[in-house]
Amino acid sequence: MNQIVVIFRRDHRGGCFALFPEMPGDDRGFVCTAYQHIGQHCAADYYLCVSRSDPAVPAEYKDLFEELERRGYDLVVRRRATPDMHERRRRIAAERRSRRQLQETRT
Repeated sequence: MNQIVVIFRRDHRGGCFALFPEMPGDDRGFVCTAYQHIGQHCAADYYLCVSRSDPAVPAEYKDLFEELERRGYDLVVRRRATPDMHERRRRIAAERRSRRQLQETRT
């Protein structure tokens, strides 16, 4: 599996969650994929999540990191997303959308 960029954040109640800035959470790439212990995968607005949380330190996200690794993720931890990461997410979403549309025209 390819390495996946992850950004760990701590919400104001003390819980940690993971943001995957390069993984689309919708078919347009407007939102990214997120993960937390309860609820697991979901779509998330990267900028909203960052504005309502704080960076998590390794001791805070250790359990979540290990859980994601057990699920097969090969993680690369970053502190923040770059514009290139957001562009990659939008490009991946567009490629998926194109493949899906092509398949629909063939059926």
